[in-house]
Amino acid sequence: MTESTSAAEGVAISDPAYQAAVVDLLGVISCAELAAFERLAEDAKLAPELEDRIALVTMAAVEVDNLLKLRDRLASLGVDPHEAMARFEPALEAFHRHTSPSNWLEGLVKAYVGDGLARDFYAEIAAFVDVETRELILASLRRDVHSEFVVQRVRDAIAADPRVGGPLALWGRRLMGEALTQAQRIAADHDALSALLAGGVDRPGMDLASLGRMFNRLTERHAERMAELGLAH
Repeated sequence: MTESTSAAEGVAISDPAYQAAVVDLLGVISCAELAAFERLAEDAKLAPELEDRIALVTMAAVEVDNLLKLRDRLASLGVDPHEAMARFEPALEAFHRHTSPSNWLEGLVKAYVGDGLARDFYAEIAAFVDVETRELILASLRRDVHSEFVVQRVRDAIAADPRVGGPLALWGRRLMGEALTQAQRIAADHDALSALLAGGVDRPGMDLASLGRMFNRLTERHAERMAELGLAH
C-alpha cells in the first residue's frame, strides 16, 4: 500500500475534474490490458512447447476479462470506453515498438518486469481514486498465478544455459528505463492525471518529494522482480 492510500476518500466522483482523472486512469489501464492481450497472443507463437503456448493464451484471456470489466466501469460513468482508451494508444504503441522482444525469453521477461512496472505505476495512482474504482483497478492488476509460470521458465532457461542470463539482465534494465519514461510521459501529457497526483484544496496530492519516493518504490519493486527471475546482476 502506498503512502497516499485513501487520499481520495470523500471526493465525489461527480466532480468534473475528478471524473476526468478517473476516466483517464481507467482509459490508460484498459488500453494497456488490450495491448497486453495482443502481445501475449503473439508471444504464444514463439513458445517452444504446447504447454507454454496454452499458458500464454490463458494469460491473454485474463487480460480480456479485465478489459471488459474496466470497459463496463467507464460506460457506467457515461463516457465512451473506446474514446477513453484511444487517447493513450500512441504512447503505449510507442512503448511496445521500442521494447519489441526478439525471442521467447525476452517476451517472458517483458511480460513479467515490463508489465510489472506499469502495473505498479497505475496502482500508485489508484490510491487517489474512490474505493470502488480503486478496488476494480487493483483487481485488474493482479497476476500472481501467471507470474509463477514466467519465473519458473526463465530460471529453468538460465539453469540450462547460464549465458542467457547476461543479455536478459540488460534487457530487463532497458525495460525499466522505457517503462519509467512512459509513465512520466503519460502523467505529464494528460492534465487530468497530473492534477490527480498534484491534489487540490479538498484532497491531498503528491509533492516533489513524494513523487521521488514513488519512483524509488517502482525501481525497488523492479529490482525485486529481476531477483526473482534470477537476473539480479
